[in-house]
Amino acid sequence: MDKAKKKIFLAQQQAEITEYYVYKRLSEFSRDEENKKTLQKIADDEMRHYHIWKNITEEDPKPKMWKVRYYVFLARFFGLSFALKLMESGEIHAQEFYQEVGVDYPDVGKIFNDEEEHEKELLNILNDKRLAYVGAVVLGLNDALVELTGTLVGLAFAFNDNLVIGVTGLIMGVAAALSMAASGYLASQEQEEQEDVNPITAAVYTGVSYLVTVVLLVFPYFVLSTARSATILMLVITILIIAGYNYYISVAKQVSFRQRFVSMTLIALVVGVITFAIGYMAKHFLGVSI
Repeated sequence: MDKAKKKIFLAQQQAEITEYYVYKRLSEFSRDEENKKTLQKIADDEMRHYHIWKNITEEDPKPKMWKVRYYVFLARFFGLSFALKLMESGEIHAQEFYQEVGVDYPDVGKIFNDEEEHEKELLNILNDKRLAYVGAVVLGLNDALVELTGTLVGLAFAFNDNLVIGVTGLIMGVAAALSMAASGYLASQEQEEQEDVNPITAAVYTGVSYLVTVVLLVFPYFVLSTARSATILMLVITILIIAGYNYYISVAKQVSFRQRFVSMTLIALVVGVITFAIGYMAKHFLGVSI
């Protein structure tokens, strides 16, 4: 076996043992019994794949523990589906590679089938309760982005005092967050078919996502000196929030990132333009200025 080929084999072998530890640790802290069984089964598959490569390379590479800790961290904070699907999307299972290697090593050909079909099937049946509350998060996040972005843009062109803009936006945002939490609670009660959705938890997701968005959007008005610079930074933060949220959804639910990102961004910007016009008219025609 030449050095270049062995290097590739060792990289594959190391990936298998690394993923074994990821799935193993996730199964240990998972509270859902079905998820625990699924994760343990995938871990066993990864260990079996590791030994297939070990019989070929006759070496014993160590796992990348930083990567193990990274994916465990993501799973704890963003859910199993997001972490595991992100990990799977980062892998490149080249069919030509496995077919070529499988000529000399028949067991390697079985790895490709496991990785592309069996594991994907297992991941799809993961019961990640966080995804059941995506609708509540959307309700809070989207409303906060649209409403507060427009409000702050309008205030910025009506008033000259950043502190007034920031405090006004914060007060309105907190009040709206409480209102949205109540709306989220009532809306989730009507969705009787979603048995896994707890109305109180849904309300918390809605309110917290709204409140966090409010704090991020008003922050520039408390640290920057001019309304224009604060508004520009606020719009940048808006786009980053939209991008981050849609990246999460695109990975966790395997939907198009671009379409959702463009749609949400356009809505926020259009509302901003409209409220800019309202703020401009209030300042120049009604004489409202602070």
